[in-house]
Amino acid sequence: MAADKKISQDDLLVHPKHNPKVAALLSIVPGMGQIYNKRYMKGTVLFILFAAFLVAMFDFITTGLQGLVTLGTEPRVDDSRVFLSNGILSLIFAVFFLSMYGISIQDAHKDAKRIQLGWKVPGMREGFKNSWDNSFPYIIIAPGLTLLIFVVVFPLMFMMFLAFTNLSPNNQPPRHLLEWVGFENFVNLFALDIWRNTFVNVLSWTLIWTFVATTLQIALAMFLAIIVNDPRIRFKKLIRTVFILPWAVPAFVTIIIFSALFNDNFGAINTQILIPLFGEGLPWLQNALYTRIALIMIQVWLGFPFVYALFTGVLQSISSDWYEAADIDGASRWQKFTNITFPHLMFATGPLLIMQYSFNFNNFNIIYLFNQGGPPVRNQVAGGSDILISWVYSLTFETGQIAMAAAISIILGLMVATFAFFQFRRSRSFKEEGTF
Repeated sequence: MAADKKISQDDLLVHPKHNPKVAALLSIVPGMGQIYNKRYMKGTVLFILFAAFLVAMFDFITTGLQGLVTLGTEPRVDDSRVFLSNGILSLIFAVFFLSMYGISIQDAHKDAKRIQLGWKVPGMREGFKNSWDNSFPYIIIAPGLTLLIFVVVFPLMFMMFLAFTNLSPNNQPPRHLLEWVGFENFVNLFALDIWRNTFVNVLSWTLIWTFVATTLQIALAMFLAIIVNDPRIRFKKLIRTVFILPWAVPAFVTIIIFSALFNDNFGAINTQILIPLFGEGLPWLQNALYTRIALIMIQVWLGFPFVYALFTGVLQSISSDWYEAADIDGASRWQKFTNITFPHLMFATGPLLIMQYSFNFNNFNIIYLFNQGGPPVRNQVAGGSDILISWVYSLTFETGQIAMAAAISIILGLMVATFAFFQFRRSRSFKEEGTF
């Protein structure tokens, strides 16, 4: 049976002597496989493009990759940062060349198989039209992809490579050459007491800040949206407009205003409220605990309008028939909330709510603008209200611990990416089907 099947399959071949393996082997020299397939124009163009790329970029790629290994050989002459940048660019160009090289081989192998089955090689005009039709989506996205690579991927790779070097305030190029130190920065982050204590404290506060501030803003938005959506509430448009106003004001303006209101000496919260009532104010900017409380309250104020707008739209889309059926069944308000309102809200806004947690995890603006991550904490290299992202900023631009900041950034990125990945996977909004 197997032999019969093989014979029947061979009988389907119109040109059995045209071998796809030969086309793939010939494509080791770019374009030769296409010429073997009698696609002469395509093969010629590929050969010229690959040859031009090699002539123009070969020296840059080889020199860049070599510099990526050594990071320079002569202090005060070689700048390790330039060597690192050129090395990363060389990696990007090399990956691009190898990808196109592999695609060229696959293209020759695929066309050869089609020729075996009787496919007729199109003429020059038809071939150009087919190529344009097939490649049009890639041509459209190519500018954006190129910009993404050099604006996003390149800086990320540069930061990641720096995490494995000995760049520090006392070892700055071009006066000194950088060296690869492997995972030494990551080890120091957990082995040295000052770094370990600071990292644990900052990470703990970052997680508390993210969970408490985001959950409170979501809970407040949900409560207000449900109350305002009640049919007995009048002047809904006015109330909704008022609740949206904090979102309309630029966040940095609001944060600076609140920073003045919470000022220990002249802030209105102390001078106009707490001191008249209790005889003394609170050290909002001098005590880490009070600074954190103030930050959470400000973030709730800044964050709830957006979530409120989301919930309002979803609530208005829920059919009243659901609630009427629940009333007939004798359901209580809590049962209607837990079985109708809450599932609808989470299903429709789940991914956006997850983004709120991710945003607050990296919410640099409020931390820095309110109190620059302060107040200072003894035996720590971070302020009392610093979260990971503001600590990284401080290490980079204030103390020059760039390599350590890069190591922390990698850990930070992995945490956010892992959290977002698993939460999005579990979100019912990203499933094709779901039932309430």
